[in-house]
This record gives sequence, C-alpha cells and structure tokens, in this order.
Amino acid sequence: MIARISGKLVQKKPSQVVVDVNGVGYGLSVTLATFYSLPEVGGQVTLHVHTIVREDAITLYGFLAMGEREVFERLISVNKIGPKMAASILSGIPFGELAGAVRRKDIARLSMVPGVGKKTAERLCVELADKLDTLEHAVADAGDGEESSLLNDTVEALASLGYNRQEAMRSAKTVLRGDKVKDIQSAVKAALAELSAR
Repeated sequence: MIARISGKLVQKKPSQVVVDVNGVGYGLSVTLATFYSLPEVGGQVTLHVHTIVREDAITLYGFLAMGEREVFERLISVNKIGPKMAASILSGIPFGELAGAVRRKDIARLSMVPGVGKKTAERLCVELADKLDTLEHAVADAGDGEESSLLNDTVEALASLGYNRQEAMRSAKTVLRGDKVKDIQSAVKAALAELSAR
C-alpha cells in the first residue's frame, strides 16, 4: 500500500494531480482543499495517500493534510459513501467543519454540501459520530475544533510549499485571527500574502 508520496508536481487540475517520483509519475485524485493549497507545477510536494485496490484498478487519493486523509477514511466507512463521494464531500466542506457539523448534528449545514441530501446527512451524523471522536488530534481541540483544524491544515500546506514550520505557524495564526478567514483556500492565500509582505 502506498501511504505517502513526495516528489515534483508535474501536472495539476482540480480533481487530479501527477507527482513525479524519481522518474515515475503517480496520478492521484485530490480534493479541492488540497488542490488550492498545492504549489505551482514544478514545485516539490508531499501528499498523504489512501490507496484503493480493486480487481480492475488501483486508485490513489492524495491529501496535503494528514487529518483530511483520516476523515476521508472515516467517510468511506459510511454506508453508501464510496471514495469519489467522500472526496466530493471534502471538496465541499473543510474537514474540520465537517467534524463540527457531525458533532452538532447540523443536518442543514451538511445538506448544503453538493451531492449530500438530507438522508445522507442524517446517515453521516449517525455513522460518523463515534468515529470522529477518535480524530481529536486531527480535527479539533475540545470546544474549538474548526479553528484548530484550519490552523493545522494551513501550516501543513505552507510547509509543503517549503516554508519553515515556525514561520508558517506565525503566519497562519496571524491570518486566522478574527472571523474573516473561514476555509483552507482563503487561509493559505492570506498566509502566503502575509509571508511575502515580510
């Protein structure tokens, strides 16, 4: 099983990337959160990988944040949710926010995610409630999971772009103060702007 890939990003589009590792190009499916946090083509990238092996294909799903991969793995354990649907869900809602919505049993918020209807949202709340409790280190500190998750994801994304982790943490904390930044895409963009302004 392939669990992690590091190499040069040679191709990227919203749902698929190719990473060159010593001359071998690995194609990986990615979420929008990971896509928007990737470096430019030609840059170095490390992705946490979930491998799906079937009789007719081997499919790799890549995630910049370890926590996102862990939530993906919980999602595909839910009845009637396969890898493509799980990736689609994580493209429509940050994984920390997903965990918070499940804990609150926020059917309305979950139903806003493309492809998730009321019945699927209810199933997510029932089947993920106990599983997501095991992800406290990845998605939440008690009482403020979404902010903690977003901070960790932003730092991971900046580190994957080559920034020092201490610098990345300072920048991420700076841009996440207040309520303006709500998702990984805007957090990373704001952090990159803050870092370049130093």
